[in-house]
This record gives sequence, structure tokens and C-alpha cells, in this order.
Amino acid sequence: MKPFVLLATRAEDQPADAEYALFLRNAGLDERELVRVRLEAAPMPRLDLDTISGILVGGGPFNASDPPERKTPVQHRVEAEFSALLDEVVARDFPFLGACYGVGTLGVHQGAPIDRTYAEPISVVPVTLTDSGASDPILAGLPRTFNAFVGHKEAIRSLPDSATLLASSPTCPVQMFRVGANVYATQFHPELDVDGIILRIHAYANHGYFAADELETTIAAVRRAPVSYPSRMLRSFVERHAR
Repeated sequence: MKPFVLLATRAEDQPADAEYALFLRNAGLDERELVRVRLEAAPMPRLDLDTISGILVGGGPFNASDPPERKTPVQHRVEAEFSALLDEVVARDFPFLGACYGVGTLGVHQGAPIDRTYAEPISVVPVTLTDSGASDPILAGLPRTFNAFVGHKEAIRSLPDSATLLASSPTCPVQMFRVGANVYATQFHPELDVDGIILRIHAYANHGYFAADELETTIAAVRRAPVSYPSRMLRSFVERHAR
């Protein structure tokens, strides 16, 4: 099998390593089958799409809607690298699944307005599939509404005509979308379990996702309801596109 690639942007080793472990486990891959590239550490290598099965993207600290002058040189570089990569990915309809930061990368590439209108605090939300989502092959077997972990400062305000809406939540209309047949982005985190999100809550406690005195209430918010279905789409994505 040709490997998949995980493009990651987390600078902190513990949450970065935990994210990789979650993608490995939930996608059903080993380290030879899922090659991690840490974009915060070095420029993106040239990805020959003919030699890989697909691309996964993890979450990260970058906000696409931040003013250019507030973005670091690393963020500017990563955004330019994703733009060039997505030119080829979209043109070829190459398998791509971006989680959370996937909305920022693919959304910007497709011209979607991204701002803080539909930000969601770190929590569990009900995600409901559209008719298109219910018939999508990587969402096969998921209930029409399922719980998912979220936590994001920005979101897509409205989808461009090039995208198909697959899922929404009450406080964020665009939770998942597809471009073409094989290029996906989710606002929720399909890779996470409760231990994984609690690790991130501690790791990013000072990153503006919640106030200093809200740590315990934030942890309680992610424990309030079980989350068991979203990770299934990672394995479905891999099984559909492994070659």
C-alpha cells in the first residue's frame, strides 16, 4: 500500500505526538503507512501525489482570519504551502481530509469567508448530516445526528458554490463539506477521544480558548456526552482510498 501523509502544525511535542497516535489508531494505520510531516518545524516537502494514497490534516494554532500583520512567518509559509498543494489536490480530486485546520486551508482555497461568527468553545456538540452527508461513502454507517468534539475560534460563514455541505451543528452551520468527490474538511475533530481532548485542554490552557478560571468547566463540558462515531470516518476514508 502507498502511504498516507499527515500534515501537522502543532509546535508542542506532547499534543503533536498524541494527535499522531490518534490518527494512527482511528485510521487503522501504522507508522509506515501514515507518514507525519510537522510543518511548524520545516518547509513542506514536495509531495508526489502519485506515490501516496491520500492526505490527512490535523488541527493547529493558526487562524486563517487573523490579519496578515499578526501572522508569524511560519504561518505565512504554511498557508502558502497549503495553497500550492491544494491547487493540485483539487484539480486532481485527490483524497484529502482536513480536520479543523482543514476548514481554514480548504475553505480559504475555495474562497469561503472565514471569521469568528460561528466560533465554538471547547465542548461536545450534536452534528447533523445533510442529505448529501448521509449518502457520502466516508460517512456510511454514522447516525444522522452524532456527538463530536469541537473547539475553534473561527469558522466558515457561508460555503462557496464549489463545495457540498455534509454536516452542521446548531451553533456552526458548516461542520463538514466536500469539494469534488474526494476532498473533505471537517470543523469538528474526528480523531479525538475524551483523553485526547483533555490533554489538549491542558496543553492550550493559555491560548485563548477559555478563561483562566474555566479549566474545570471546560473539562466538564467535554465529558458531558459520549463521543464514539466521528472516528469511524477516518477508517472509512483510508479503506476507500488505500491503493
